[in-house]
Amino acid sequence: MAAVPAACKVVLAGSVAKTLLAEVAEGLSRLERPPLLVGFLANADPAARMYADWTDRTCKENGFQFELREVDRENLEEHIIAANQDDLVDGIIVYYPIFNNRQDQYLQQIVDVSKDVEGLSHRYIFNMYQNIRFLDDQGLQKSVLPCTPLAVIKILEYLRVYNTILPYGNRLFGHSITVVNRSEVVGRPLAALLANDGASVYSVDVTGVQQFTRGEGLKKNRHEVLEKEGWDLKDCVPLSDVVISGVPGNSFKFPTNLLREGANFGPEIKKKASIYVSAIGKVTIVVLLRNLLRIVQNRRGTTSQPAAPVEKPGTVEHAAPS
Repeated sequence: MAAVPAACKVVLAGSVAKTLLAEVAEGLSRLERPPLLVGFLANADPAARMYADWTDRTCKENGFQFELREVDRENLEEHIIAANQDDLVDGIIVYYPIFNNRQDQYLQQIVDVSKDVEGLSHRYIFNMYQNIRFLDDQGLQKSVLPCTPLAVIKILEYLRVYNTILPYGNRLFGHSITVVNRSEVVGRPLAALLANDGASVYSVDVTGVQQFTRGEGLKKNRHEVLEKEGWDLKDCVPLSDVVISGVPGNSFKFPTNLLREGANFGPEIKKKASIYVSAIGKVTIVVLLRNLLRIVQNRRGTTSQPAAPVEKPGTVEHAAPS
């Protein structure tokens, strides 16, 4: 195997996760007891089982309580409702797919918003797209973001793609980013989050290209979506200094010849990329723990800056746009 060129910096997800775990440990130390996360597994999907096992291990290695409840999918709704009403349960995660149809969306909305560590409740999704970062007028209770899109953002922060000289909420201004895949789970939420932080984002899917932007000079408080008629990867990738691919499976092959020199991508892109991050799984699990701390802190409803233990000044979640 050819050696990676010196110009390309390979960054491991574990390195990013390690820095976030330090913040998580600080937040955990301020709680009276370790939070209890309950996971519901109601399918035979090997990927869901692996995610559940990974959650179990990460929780227990870092001082959190985790309980996996394996239930029949026909009884999952009543089990979720019971966990909602159990004061000992601090957070709930459901390992999807369950029915693999709109019923899964219904189940997402059953989880109490105050226990939803995945950020899938309607209120959280609404806030994300509307660029509303707090649940209360006092700015003490932070809205929860979906784990995988937030994990990508945490990696970009770690890579210093976010410009800390700029005001909070605008720190991606000047960046053009291509996100390949516009799924409702990762691609579209990620494009919205990046655009709300100031980037010009090209969202690419089989249906075409959309641009997510807050407009010229970031005049808008939240992103708008523009259809780029006739565009495809060859039009937006050469404009982008960051490229993120979220296409599942191995059938899609990214056209590496379109990349700008120094753009961030991989793995076969190493000859042109300046930074390459191959996977985000370890970061996603740590973000799940951060979200669990967030909802515990939100429920406490104190006036002592409950968000502080799990985020540092300069991070994307630290403050709303000015």
